[in-house]
Amino acid sequence: MLVVGLMVTSCLRQSKQGATYDFTPLDSIISSWMDKGYYPGGAICVVKNDSVLFEKAYGSFTGDTKVYVASAGKWVAAAVIGAVVDRTDLSWDDPVEKWLPQFRGDAKGGILLRQLLSHTSGVRPYLPAPRVDNYNHLDSAVTEILSLDTVFTPGTRFEYGGLAMQIAGRMAEVAMGKEFEPLFQELIAAPLGMTHSHFAPVNTDGGHAPMLGGGLCTTLNDYIRFLKMIYHNGRSGNREILKPETVQTMQADQVRNAVVAPGEYGFFIAHVQGEANKKDGFSSFYGSPVLSETVTKIVNQ
Repeated sequence: MLVVGLMVTSCLRQSKQGATYDFTPLDSIISSWMDKGYYPGGAICVVKNDSVLFEKAYGSFTGDTKVYVASAGKWVAAAVIGAVVDRTDLSWDDPVEKWLPQFRGDAKGGILLRQLLSHTSGVRPYLPAPRVDNYNHLDSAVTEILSLDTVFTPGTRFEYGGLAMQIAGRMAEVAMGKEFEPLFQELIAAPLGMTHSHFAPVNTDGGHAPMLGGGLCTTLNDYIRFLKMIYHNGRSGNREILKPETVQTMQADQVRNAVVAPGEYGFFIAHVQGEANKKDGFSSFYGSPVLSETVTKIVNQ
């Protein structure tokens, strides 16, 4: 499955400003992946300055095909938490123990909310194998995380993972007095018209857990609605979904002075058919940046 929100007529497309873009290189890359059977289908939409530059669906997919988007759901989850920050006393600089008293006296109790969301918390990235955090309720997830040791001092390193976001989500739940899925539906999905999106129930096929870090199920059209809101600084039409300062905080460099080791990255493509690494060298993890790089070249030429 492939969904990129960055769906047919010709690959030549003219923007509202009159510029003409040739998306043939991008279309060729994605079509070749489909022809080789890497993906059962996919959909893509490229938007610039509120103008759709390229839109196409591949295989059996449409813009309303539901897929699990793995790490592409992380900042949707962060937006839910940001909406709770906007509405409650929860702050980006609150320590875990302020909202989760079971962490008092634990090394993880002093970790700040912003560190949990920027991969600089020191919380282990994932549960030790063979355990998998596929909980549908964050209170259960946090109970298991509590027993784990930290792997570095908060704020000193960047290590990509998903467990820390579970703690952040639980802080938001306690602050708002509701579980995460209802919060997502009420604060983000419903006002944006994301009628085909959810975090729970968690998919257990693999690669879609933990819930906040990898569990979002959505469609291209729903995801574009979210991206437009971010582009418009938290607004959707005449409605404010997030405060402008919250969007700015989400987009700011929260890694700060933490050391980022070579090779630390996130990935965008959700699933490939069969093994992730193909005999011809194709890898879904390393192949996904090719799309953003190609789009950048096309729109900037």
